[in-house]
Amino acid sequence: MTSQFAALADRILDGGAATQEDAVAVLRADDVALMDVVAAAGRLRREHFGNTVKVNYLVNLKSGLCPENCNYCSQALGSQAPILKYSWLSKDETLKQAGAGLAGGATRVCMVSSGRGPSDRDIDKVVEMTEALKDSYEGVEVCACLGLLKDGQAERLKAAGVDAYNHNINTAESNHDNIVQTHTYDDRVDTIGKAKSAGLSPCSGLIAGLGETDEQLVEALFALKELDADSIPVNFLMPFDGTPYENTWELSPIRCVKILAMARFVCPDKEIRIAGGREMHLRSLQATALQVANSIFLGDYLTSEGQDALADLEMLRDNGFTILGMDASAFDELIAAHEAGVTHRAHAATACGSAGGCGDGCGGACGSAAADEHKPAIRQRGAGTEVPANA
Repeated sequence: MTSQFAALADRILDGGAATQEDAVAVLRADDVALMDVVAAAGRLRREHFGNTVKVNYLVNLKSGLCPENCNYCSQALGSQAPILKYSWLSKDETLKQAGAGLAGGATRVCMVSSGRGPSDRDIDKVVEMTEALKDSYEGVEVCACLGLLKDGQAERLKAAGVDAYNHNINTAESNHDNIVQTHTYDDRVDTIGKAKSAGLSPCSGLIAGLGETDEQLVEALFALKELDADSIPVNFLMPFDGTPYENTWELSPIRCVKILAMARFVCPDKEIRIAGGREMHLRSLQATALQVANSIFLGDYLTSEGQDALADLEMLRDNGFTILGMDASAFDELIAAHEAGVTHRAHAATACGSAGGCGDGCGGACGSAAADEHKPAIRQRGAGTEVPANA
Protein backbone atom coordinates (compact mmCIF):
# COMPACT_ATOMS: atom_id res chain seq x y z
CA MET A 1 0.00 0.00 0.00
CA THR A 2 1.32 3.43 -0.94
CA SER A 3 1.95 5.64 2.09
CA GLN A 4 0.58 9.18 2.25
CA PHE A 5 4.15 10.48 1.92
CA ALA A 6 4.90 8.36 -1.14
CA ALA A 7 1.65 9.66 -2.66
CA LEU A 8 2.74 13.22 -1.82
CA ALA A 9 6.06 12.65 -3.58
CA ASP A 10 4.21 11.22 -6.60
CA ARG A 11 2.03 14.31 -6.77
CA ILE A 12 5.02 16.66 -6.59
CA LEU A 13 6.98 14.70 -9.18
CA ASP A 14 3.93 14.94 -11.44
CA GLY A 15 4.07 18.73 -11.22
CA GLY A 16 1.97 19.35 -8.14
CA ALA A 17 2.97 21.10 -4.94
CA ALA A 18 2.81 20.40 -1.23
CA THR A 19 0.15 22.26 0.71
CA GLN A 20 0.56 23.69 4.19
CA GLU A 21 -1.58 20.80 5.45
CA ASP A 22 0.82 18.34 3.79
CA ALA A 23 3.77 20.05 5.47
CA VAL A 24 2.17 19.91 8.91
CA ALA A 25 1.43 16.21 8.35
CA VAL A 26 5.13 15.56 7.70
CA LEU A 27 6.10 17.25 10.97
CA ARG A 28 3.46 15.27 12.85
CA ALA A 29 4.19 11.90 11.26
CA ASP A 30 4.51 9.04 13.72
CA ASP A 31 8.14 8.41 14.59
CA VAL A 32 7.82 4.82 13.36
CA ALA A 33 7.01 6.25 9.90
CA LEU A 34 10.26 8.22 9.75
CA MET A 35 11.81 6.07 7.03
CA ASP A 36 8.62 6.32 4.94
CA VAL A 37 9.00 10.10 5.15
CA VAL A 38 12.71 9.94 4.29
CA ALA A 39 12.18 7.54 1.39
CA ALA A 40 9.50 9.77 -0.12
CA ALA A 41 11.38 13.05 0.34
CA GLY A 42 14.55 11.33 -0.86
CA ARG A 43 12.94 10.67 -4.24
CA LEU A 44 12.59 14.43 -4.70
CA ARG A 45 16.17 15.00 -3.59
CA ARG A 46 17.51 12.45 -6.09
CA GLU A 47 15.32 13.80 -8.89
CA HIS A 48 16.95 17.22 -8.60
CA PHE A 49 20.37 16.56 -7.04
CA GLY A 50 21.19 12.88 -7.50
CA ASN A 51 23.62 11.70 -4.83
CA THR A 52 25.66 14.91 -4.75
CA VAL A 53 26.28 17.04 -1.67
CA LYS A 54 27.30 20.66 -1.94
CA VAL A 55 30.05 21.49 0.54
CA ASN A 56 30.22 25.04 1.91
CA TYR A 57 32.76 26.67 4.20
CA LEU A 58 32.18 29.54 6.63
CA VAL A 59 34.69 32.32 7.28
CA ASN A 60 33.68 34.60 10.15
CA LEU A 61 35.13 37.94 9.03
CA LYS A 62 34.15 39.82 12.21
CA SER A 63 33.02 38.05 15.36
CA GLY A 64 30.82 39.37 18.16
CA LEU A 65 30.45 43.09 18.85
CA CYS A 66 26.95 43.18 17.31
CA PRO A 67 24.39 45.87 18.25
CA GLU A 68 21.37 43.70 17.38
CA ASN A 69 19.58 41.76 20.12
CA CYS A 70 18.77 38.49 18.32
CA ASN A 71 18.04 36.39 21.40
CA TYR A 72 19.36 33.14 19.92
CA CYS A 73 22.73 34.55 18.86
CA SER A 74 26.00 34.22 20.76
CA GLN A 75 27.26 37.41 19.05
CA ALA A 76 24.26 39.58 19.90
CA LEU A 77 23.93 42.63 22.10
CA GLY A 78 23.72 41.44 25.70
CA SER A 79 25.14 37.97 25.02
CA GLN A 80 27.52 36.75 27.71
CA ALA A 81 28.62 33.72 25.68
CA PRO A 82 32.42 33.34 25.90
CA ILE A 83 32.99 33.45 22.16
CA LEU A 84 35.89 34.81 20.13
CA LYS A 85 35.55 38.55 19.57
CA TYR A 86 37.58 40.32 16.91
CA SER A 87 37.23 43.00 14.27
CA TRP A 88 37.65 42.52 10.53
CA LEU A 89 40.08 39.92 9.25
CA SER A 90 42.66 41.19 6.78
CA LYS A 91 42.43 40.23 3.13
CA ASP A 92 45.39 37.88 3.52
CA GLU A 93 43.91 36.17 6.58
CA THR A 94 40.58 35.80 4.78
CA LEU A 95 42.34 34.14 1.85
CA LYS A 96 44.15 31.81 4.25
CA GLN A 97 40.94 30.76 6.00
CA ALA A 98 38.96 30.39 2.77
CA GLY A 99 41.80 28.43 1.21
CA ALA A 100 41.69 25.90 4.05
CA GLY A 101 38.02 25.24 3.36
CA LEU A 102 38.51 24.99 -0.38
CA ALA A 103 41.43 22.58 0.08
CA GLY A 104 39.13 20.57 2.35
CA GLY A 105 36.55 20.02 -0.39
CA ALA A 106 34.31 23.09 -0.27
CA THR A 107 33.23 24.84 -3.46
CA ARG A 108 31.45 27.80 -1.85
CA VAL A 109 32.97 30.19 0.68
CA CYS A 110 30.46 31.98 2.90
CA MET A 111 31.96 35.21 4.20
CA VAL A 112 30.03 36.39 7.26
CA SER A 113 30.27 39.52 9.37
CA SER A 114 28.43 40.32 12.57
CA GLY A 115 26.58 43.64 12.83
CA ARG A 116 23.33 45.28 11.80
CA GLY A 117 24.61 45.86 8.30
CA PRO A 118 27.73 46.90 6.39
CA SER A 119 29.02 50.43 5.96
CA ASP A 120 30.29 51.42 2.54
CA ARG A 121 33.84 50.92 3.88
CA ASP A 122 32.86 47.40 4.93
CA ILE A 123 31.65 46.76 1.40
CA ASP A 124 35.05 47.99 0.16
CA LYS A 125 36.71 45.31 2.30
CA VAL A 126 34.44 42.53 1.03
CA VAL A 127 34.87 43.66 -2.57
CA GLU A 128 38.66 43.44 -2.16
CA MET A 129 38.41 40.01 -0.49
CA THR A 130 36.09 38.68 -3.18
CA GLU A 131 38.26 39.85 -6.04
CA ALA A 132 41.29 38.24 -4.39
CA LEU A 133 39.41 34.95 -3.87
CA LYS A 134 38.23 34.87 -7.46
CA ASP A 135 41.77 35.57 -8.70
CA SER A 136 43.28 32.87 -6.48
CA TYR A 137 40.75 30.04 -6.81
CA GLU A 138 39.22 29.25 -10.16
CA GLY A 139 35.53 28.45 -9.99
CA VAL A 140 35.06 29.34 -6.33
CA GLU A 141 31.59 30.55 -5.37
CA VAL A 142 31.36 33.42 -2.90
CA CYS A 143 28.37 34.04 -0.67
CA ALA A 144 28.32 37.17 1.50
CA CYS A 145 26.35 37.51 4.73
CA LEU A 146 26.80 41.01 6.10
CA GLY A 147 23.42 41.94 7.56
CA LEU A 148 20.87 44.47 6.35
CA LEU A 149 21.84 46.07 3.03
CA LYS A 150 21.51 49.69 2.00
CA ASP A 151 20.62 50.81 -1.50
CA GLY A 152 23.42 50.13 -3.99
CA GLN A 153 25.45 47.79 -1.81
CA ALA A 154 24.17 44.59 -3.36
CA GLU A 155 25.05 45.92 -6.80
CA ARG A 156 28.63 46.59 -5.67
CA LEU A 157 28.96 43.07 -4.32
CA LYS A 158 27.60 41.60 -7.55
CA ALA A 159 30.02 43.66 -9.65
CA ALA A 160 32.93 42.37 -7.55
CA GLY A 161 31.99 38.76 -8.27
CA VAL A 162 29.93 37.81 -5.22
CA ASP A 163 27.59 35.03 -6.33
CA ALA A 164 25.05 34.84 -3.50
CA TYR A 165 23.83 36.76 -0.49
CA ASN A 166 22.65 35.11 2.70
CA HIS A 167 20.12 36.73 4.99
CA ASN A 168 17.94 34.33 6.93
CA ILE A 169 14.37 35.12 7.88
CA ASN A 170 15.11 32.81 10.87
CA THR A 171 11.51 32.19 11.88
CA ALA A 172 7.92 32.81 10.85
CA GLU A 173 6.77 36.41 10.63
CA SER A 174 4.26 35.61 13.39
CA ASN A 175 7.14 34.59 15.70
CA HIS A 176 9.75 37.16 14.69
CA ASP A 177 9.14 39.77 17.37
CA ASN A 178 9.57 37.12 20.05
CA ILE A 179 13.18 36.48 19.06
CA VAL A 180 14.50 39.93 18.10
CA GLN A 181 13.32 43.49 18.70
CA THR A 182 16.00 45.71 17.12
CA HIS A 183 14.88 45.06 13.55
CA THR A 184 11.74 43.77 11.89
CA TYR A 185 10.82 40.81 9.75
CA ASP A 186 10.19 43.27 6.90
CA ASP A 187 13.77 44.55 7.25
CA ARG A 188 15.02 41.05 6.55
CA VAL A 189 12.71 40.52 3.59
CA ASP A 190 13.79 43.89 2.18
CA THR A 191 17.44 42.83 2.18
CA ILE A 192 16.61 39.57 0.41
CA GLY A 193 14.77 41.63 -2.18
CA LYS A 194 17.77 43.96 -2.65
CA ALA A 195 20.05 40.96 -3.19
CA LYS A 196 17.70 39.41 -5.77
CA SER A 197 17.25 42.69 -7.61
CA ALA A 198 21.02 43.01 -7.95
CA GLY A 199 21.28 39.54 -9.47
CA LEU A 200 22.70 37.82 -6.41
CA SER A 201 21.43 34.32 -5.69
CA PRO A 202 19.20 34.61 -2.60
CA CYS A 203 20.19 32.35 0.29
CA SER A 204 17.75 32.45 3.18
CA GLY A 205 16.73 29.96 5.82
CA LEU A 206 15.52 29.44 9.34
CA ILE A 207 16.39 28.33 12.86
CA ALA A 208 14.32 25.54 14.39
CA GLY A 209 13.90 25.20 18.13
CA LEU A 210 12.97 28.79 18.99
CA GLY A 211 9.64 27.96 20.58
CA GLU A 212 7.80 27.98 17.28
CA THR A 213 4.78 25.80 16.60
CA ASP A 214 4.48 23.30 13.75
CA GLU A 215 2.33 25.82 11.92
CA GLN A 216 5.01 28.50 12.32
CA LEU A 217 7.71 26.22 10.92
CA VAL A 218 5.47 25.63 7.93
CA GLU A 219 4.74 29.36 7.69
CA ALA A 220 8.47 30.07 7.53
CA LEU A 221 9.10 27.47 4.82
CA PHE A 222 6.26 28.74 2.66
CA ALA A 223 7.60 32.27 3.10
CA LEU A 224 11.00 31.08 1.85
CA LYS A 225 9.26 29.43 -1.09
CA GLU A 226 7.50 32.70 -1.85
CA LEU A 227 10.82 34.57 -1.63
CA ASP A 228 12.22 32.01 -4.11
CA ALA A 229 15.35 31.39 -2.05
CA ASP A 230 17.79 29.33 -4.11
CA SER A 231 19.42 27.83 -1.04
CA ILE A 232 17.76 27.29 2.32
CA PRO A 233 20.01 26.76 5.36
CA VAL A 234 18.15 24.93 8.12
CA ASN A 235 19.76 25.69 11.47
CA PHE A 236 18.94 23.98 14.75
CA LEU A 237 19.15 26.20 17.82
CA MET A 238 22.46 25.98 19.64
CA PRO A 239 21.58 27.15 23.16
CA PHE A 240 24.72 29.04 24.12
CA ASP A 241 25.24 29.84 27.77
CA GLY A 242 24.89 33.56 28.29
CA THR A 243 22.02 33.98 25.84
CA PRO A 244 18.26 34.11 26.52
CA TYR A 245 17.92 30.64 24.95
CA GLU A 246 20.52 28.89 27.11
CA ASN A 247 19.32 25.46 28.26
CA THR A 248 16.54 25.48 25.63
CA TRP A 249 16.15 21.99 24.20
CA GLU A 250 13.08 21.43 22.01
CA LEU A 251 14.53 19.21 19.29
CA SER A 252 15.24 15.51 18.85
CA PRO A 253 17.15 13.88 15.98
CA ILE A 254 13.92 12.50 14.51
CA ARG A 255 12.24 15.91 14.77
CA CYS A 256 15.15 17.50 12.91
CA VAL A 257 14.94 14.96 10.08
CA LYS A 258 11.22 15.63 9.75
CA ILE A 259 11.89 19.37 9.52
CA LEU A 260 14.40 18.82 6.72
CA ALA A 261 12.02 16.46 4.94
CA MET A 262 9.24 19.03 5.22
CA ALA A 263 11.55 21.59 3.62
CA ARG A 264 12.25 19.20 0.76
CA PHE A 265 8.54 18.57 0.12
CA VAL A 266 7.77 22.30 0.13
CA CYS A 267 10.82 23.33 -1.94
CA PRO A 268 11.70 20.16 -3.89
CA ASP A 269 14.19 21.71 -6.30
CA LYS A 270 16.01 24.04 -3.90
CA GLU A 271 19.30 23.52 -2.10
CA ILE A 272 18.40 22.41 1.42
CA ARG A 273 21.47 22.90 3.62
CA ILE A 274 21.93 21.31 7.03
CA ALA A 275 23.53 24.20 8.90
CA GLY A 276 24.36 25.10 12.51
CA GLY A 277 23.53 22.55 15.18
CA ARG A 278 23.81 19.60 12.77
CA GLU A 279 26.11 17.51 14.93
CA MET A 280 24.49 18.42 18.24
CA HIS A 281 20.89 17.74 17.23
CA LEU A 282 20.97 15.14 14.44
CA ARG A 283 23.75 13.10 16.04
CA SER A 284 23.63 9.57 14.58
CA LEU A 285 20.98 10.64 12.04
CA GLN A 286 23.22 13.06 10.13
CA ALA A 287 23.62 10.69 7.20
CA THR A 288 19.90 9.91 7.20
CA ALA A 289 19.21 13.64 7.00
CA LEU A 290 21.38 13.88 3.89
CA GLN A 291 18.97 11.54 2.15
CA VAL A 292 16.62 14.55 2.00
CA ALA A 293 19.01 17.53 2.30
CA ASN A 294 21.79 18.07 -0.24
CA SER A 295 24.19 20.56 1.32
CA ILE A 296 26.30 20.98 4.46
CA PHE A 297 28.91 23.22 6.01
CA LEU A 298 32.32 21.60 6.36
CA GLY A 299 34.06 21.87 9.72
CA ASP A 300 33.25 24.69 12.13
CA TYR A 301 30.55 27.36 12.26
CA LEU A 302 30.70 31.04 13.18
CA THR A 303 31.31 30.78 16.92
CA SER A 304 30.94 27.04 17.57
CA GLU A 305 32.91 23.98 16.56
CA GLY A 306 31.65 21.26 14.28
CA GLN A 307 32.86 17.69 14.09
CA ASP A 308 36.25 16.94 12.58
CA ALA A 309 36.32 17.72 8.88
CA LEU A 310 37.60 14.25 8.05
CA ALA A 311 34.57 12.76 9.82
CA ASP A 312 32.33 14.90 7.60
CA LEU A 313 34.03 13.67 4.43
CA GLU A 314 34.04 10.04 5.53
CA MET A 315 30.35 10.29 6.39
CA LEU A 316 29.63 11.43 2.83
CA ARG A 317 31.70 8.67 1.24
CA ASP A 318 30.46 5.94 3.58
CA ASN A 319 26.86 6.73 2.65
CA GLY A 320 27.37 6.77 -1.10
CA PHE A 321 27.40 10.54 -1.60
CA THR A 322 29.74 12.48 -3.84
CA ILE A 323 30.86 16.10 -3.44
CA LEU A 324 29.31 18.36 -6.05
CA GLY A 325 31.94 19.19 -8.65
CA MET A 326 34.37 16.43 -7.61
CA ASP A 327 34.72 13.02 -9.23
CA ALA A 328 35.11 9.82 -7.20
CA SER A 329 38.87 9.55 -7.59
CA ALA A 330 39.42 13.16 -6.50
CA PHE A 331 37.16 12.53 -3.51
CA ASP A 332 39.24 9.49 -2.52
CA GLU A 333 42.42 11.54 -2.90
CA LEU A 334 40.96 14.29 -0.72
CA ILE A 335 40.16 11.85 2.07
CA ALA A 336 43.58 10.24 1.77
CA ALA A 337 45.20 13.66 2.05
CA HIS A 338 43.23 14.39 5.20
CA GLU A 339 44.21 11.03 6.64
CA ALA A 340 47.85 11.73 5.88
CA GLY A 341 47.62 15.17 7.44
CA VAL A 342 48.45 16.96 4.19
CA THR A 343 45.48 19.29 4.44
CA HIS A 344 44.68 21.20 7.60
CA ARG A 345 43.22 19.03 10.32
CA ALA A 346 41.53 20.08 13.53
CA HIS A 347 43.97 19.31 16.34
CA ALA A 348 42.90 20.29 19.81
CA ALA A 349 46.32 20.84 21.37
CA THR A 350 46.28 24.62 21.25
CA ALA A 351 42.53 24.94 21.70
CA CYS A 352 42.51 23.05 24.98
CA GLY A 353 45.91 24.14 26.18
CA SER A 354 47.43 20.66 26.16
CA ALA A 355 51.01 20.85 24.98
CA GLY A 356 51.00 17.20 24.04
CA GLY A 357 47.71 17.33 22.18
CA CYS A 358 44.69 15.14 22.74
CA GLY A 359 43.91 13.60 19.38
CA ASP A 360 41.78 14.52 16.43
CA GLY A 361 38.19 15.50 16.93
CA CYS A 362 38.52 16.65 20.54
CA GLY A 363 37.36 20.08 19.48
CA GLY A 364 39.20 21.73 22.34
CA ALA A 365 36.72 20.28 24.79
CA CYS A 366 38.94 18.28 27.10
CA GLY A 367 39.51 19.88 30.47
CA SER A 368 37.15 22.74 29.76
CA ALA A 369 33.52 23.71 30.20
CA ALA A 370 32.95 22.62 26.60
CA ALA A 371 33.40 19.04 27.73
CA ASP A 372 29.70 19.07 28.59
CA GLU A 373 28.30 17.38 25.49
CA HIS A 374 25.00 19.17 26.02
CA LYS A 375 26.51 22.61 25.40
CA PRO A 376 27.87 24.11 22.17
CA ALA A 377 31.66 23.87 21.96
CA ILE A 378 32.98 27.41 21.53
CA ARG A 379 35.17 27.79 18.46
CA GLN A 380 38.80 28.36 19.44
CA ARG A 381 40.47 27.67 16.09
CA GLY A 382 40.44 29.03 12.57
CA ALA A 383 39.54 32.66 11.89
CA GLY A 384 40.62 35.01 14.67
CA THR A 385 43.13 32.54 16.15
CA GLU A 386 46.57 31.12 15.41
CA VAL A 387 45.19 27.56 15.38
CA PRO A 388 44.68 25.79 12.00
CA ALA A 389 41.11 25.76 10.75
CA ASN A 390 38.94 22.66 10.98
CA ALA A 391 38.88 21.92 7.27
